[in-house]
Parts: sequence; structure tokens; C-alpha cells
Amino acid sequence: MMHEPQAGALAAVAALDEPTRRRLYEYVVRRPEPVSRDDVAAALGVPRATVAFHLDRLVDERLLAVGHERRTGRSGPGAGRPAKLYRRSDRQVSVSLPERQYELAGQLLASAVEEADETGGSPREILGRRARERGAELAAGAPDIVGTLEEHGFEPRAEGGAVLLGNCPFHQLARTHTRLVCEMNLGLVEGMLAGTGERGLRARLDPHPGFCCVRLAPG
Repeated sequence: MMHEPQAGALAAVAALDEPTRRRLYEYVVRRPEPVSRDDVAAALGVPRATVAFHLDRLVDERLLAVGHERRTGRSGPGAGRPAKLYRRSDRQVSVSLPERQYELAGQLLASAVEEADETGGSPREILGRRARERGAELAAGAPDIVGTLEEHGFEPRAEGGAVLLGNCPFHQLARTHTRLVCEMNLGLVEGMLAGTGERGLRARLDPHPGFCCVRLAPG
């Protein structure tokens, strides 16, 4: 799954803060089959116009998906317009403050273990390579490294000619598996540097309290 900017995830969560909208969402996602506006209105006792407004807002936020179907089973002239049917979308929303990227870490670690099992290679070395490759993919086409780091939760802060990272997206993992996760993090940032074509900075491990273990300094 591609990383989703925190702002987009926050907007989706905020859409569920309205009580009626949240009731409608919870009803739809608990149904085994897609449901229509009439289904929801009848089940919850909410006016159909209100149901339509809130369901379509949830579709706009990609929390629900919508399809069309004629429930009469007929087609052709006189069959009526297809009904809108709503269901849970495939979108997954996760919000954390500060931002964390544990799913990304899980993907990298799992892929490294699988490759090591297949090839007999070093899981640690494979993880570093996979992280660099993924970092380059995430940064491909981005105009600059600072914006890329910001987009992916690192909270970059300029200090002289260096760039400090105010947040570790893998904070809890780094506390218990420090060396492994910091090396993965280093590979990821190195890949981002390569992906943006940044040649004036080099990533290195330089842990400081309150900061990510990776620091960018002139190369």
C-alpha cells in the first residue's frame, strides 16, 4: 500500500466526527451486502435526504465505495433507474501523532525475511537494500528531499547546512530493536536522497535524544 499523507487521513477521520454520519458509516460497514439509501433510512430512522448527503460525503472521503444496481431484476425500458449501493471501501485510514509508519516497517521486514529464506542471504543486508529501494520509490519524482521527508513523517529541521529529523516513524520498534531499525531507517533515507537526485547531502547514523537516529549533512 502506498503511503497516505497524514492530512488526508486526518480529513477522513474528521468526516466521522459528525454523530449521524458515524452512525450511517457503522451501519453500512456491518452489513454483509451493499445497502441502498432506502435501506439505511429505514433501518436507522433518518430522513432519506439526510442519508444521501452523509453517504455521499463518506464516498467523497473514500471511506465508502458506491456501485449501481437494479434491484427489480429487470432491464430495459420501464426497469427504473439503478439504485446506488454503498459498501466499505478498500481504503485503510490510520492516524498517529507524531506520525508513525509501522506498516511500512512490517512490509520491509517481512520481505527481507522471505528473501533471506529463499536465497540464504543475510536478512540484515537484504533489509538495508530493500529499504533503499523503497526509499527511492517513495521519493521518485519529488522536487526536493526536505519535502519528501516531511511527507513521510520525519519532521525535517534545518540546522546550519545539516538536516535533523525530529520524528522517527518507527519509534517504538527503534526503542526495542535499535540497531536493526536504525539501519533500516538509514537505508530508507539514503534511498530518498537517491530518488530526489539530492547530491549535496549524505545520510548517516548520528543518534541524539529527541531526534531520529539519522542525520543529513553535507557530503
